[in-house]
Amino acid sequence: MRAERLFRVLGLADPALVEEALEVRRRRAWKRWAAMAACLALAAGLGFGWLASGGFRGYGGMAPEADSGNSGGPSADPGAAGDGLAFLSYAGPVLPLDTLENPAGLTAEREVAWDFAPGANRYGERRQWGADVTDAYILRNGTEEDVTVTALYPFAGNFDSLPEIRPAVAVDGEAVEPELYAGAYAGGFQPAFGAEVPDTLNLEGLDSWEKYKALLESGTYRDQALGEYPALDIPVTVYEFSDFAAPHGVYPAATQAVSFDMDPERTAVLTYGFNGMDWEGSFRRYSFFVPDGKRKEPDGKLLAVLGEDIGEYTLAGYQNGGCHPGEEIAGVSCAVTRSVTTLDALLDRLCRDYAERYAQERAGQENAFDTVPLALYRGAVAELLVQYGALSGAPKDRYAEGRLDDMLQEAVVHQRVLYLRFPVTVPAGGSAEVACTLWKEPSYDFGCSGLEDEGLQGYGLAVRLGSGLAFTRQGAVLANTENVEIKGQDFGFGLESGMASVELDLEREHYYLEIRPGKEWLPG
Repeated sequence: MRAERLFRVLGLADPALVEEALEVRRRRAWKRWAAMAACLALAAGLGFGWLASGGFRGYGGMAPEADSGNSGGPSADPGAAGDGLAFLSYAGPVLPLDTLENPAGLTAEREVAWDFAPGANRYGERRQWGADVTDAYILRNGTEEDVTVTALYPFAGNFDSLPEIRPAVAVDGEAVEPELYAGAYAGGFQPAFGAEVPDTLNLEGLDSWEKYKALLESGTYRDQALGEYPALDIPVTVYEFSDFAAPHGVYPAATQAVSFDMDPERTAVLTYGFNGMDWEGSFRRYSFFVPDGKRKEPDGKLLAVLGEDIGEYTLAGYQNGGCHPGEEIAGVSCAVTRSVTTLDALLDRLCRDYAERYAQERAGQENAFDTVPLALYRGAVAELLVQYGALSGAPKDRYAEGRLDDMLQEAVVHQRVLYLRFPVTVPAGGSAEVACTLWKEPSYDFGCSGLEDEGLQGYGLAVRLGSGLAFTRQGAVLANTENVEIKGQDFGFGLESGMASVELDLEREHYYLEIRPGKEWLPG
């Protein structure tokens, strides 16, 4: 089903906007993506989730483009202006506090401190990796009335890393419990096999300060993060598969396949728990490895049909996920139940299921869902489905086959900017202090990358990006630098001369710092 047809059937889009955004997707020839999946299943035991799988194709996640490596050595002049190296893994800058109201008469002073003490890392190990950051503000009220504002503290990250990176907030020395909000997936998509084969199969992360600037400077991203999530009160017909049986002793990758014909102009199919898909014309075949109690994937399998129902279907068992003719086997069976619900209700159920499995996989550890409310996570999945999936009007190739598994899993690890929201009252003619403390992962080049700057750690600071506060001063401080060497910067620190505190230029947009720990303090 073409996406614009689905939207028109469901009444969800302005046809003019769809026509403008959509190019007719090329039809793929008959492919047996599941054959690759069968090999992966036997080799890796189908570990938790198919994380960043790229759909039935099994392609990888955020593979860097060929030219996205290091841009050269450290800055020759540590005080020269610039944005520093282009690291393979970019952690994003420390972002400034903002308020929703930004009233007249309210000004702000800011000081950001990086603490490089060994042990300042999420593992608590005595090594130097990342930094403890204190981002402190003094809000001053020059009016004759108390002012209460809604403060927003943005930070780069994802749901999966929240237990380590979520800032702690204090107002006038007292800890507060902010509300958590999350922006949409902030990255993009890139070809899996290079620009000569254009597609949108791979994720492309925010790998530079400039991309964060483009994301945040208009304020649209923040407004969306604070707004309502998509309401998907759309009828959906669900075919659920259960009560499985298969001769696993003979065929470890025994597979169940369901086949049917459908009109792609009238029907779209979303899947959960399926591993393979074939198509040719109106024919569709979806398949899954029959659960054996060992593979770490959903035991529940379902097809969710949007638009016109699929009608009759056939079930068949195969030796493996290839589903080749002549490899049919007996003894593979399941029960199928059909029901009608809404997409909202279905997503709610699947998000709960995924969150439970995620927590079970990390039993005894603090995990994302100890921090992320289920409603926030479910909203992010719905947003992804509308932004880039079957309801987008122009699905990205990565999500075009409708694998809900991919969206559920990748919504947890997608790069995004998150926001902490809390009230601050600044007395008439007085001030209030806000301190946000966090562990900040560095930007870095992957181990064994062979790049000359492997081992460097990069940090960035955004001066005003996304903030409407009237800053009168900003400063930066380094602490516990005995075990690190500055290799590049534009702050103006001079550790040899004892200059570990600097004033920042409010007209600058961004500062960077690159350090290298002593060998005894390197990760390892």
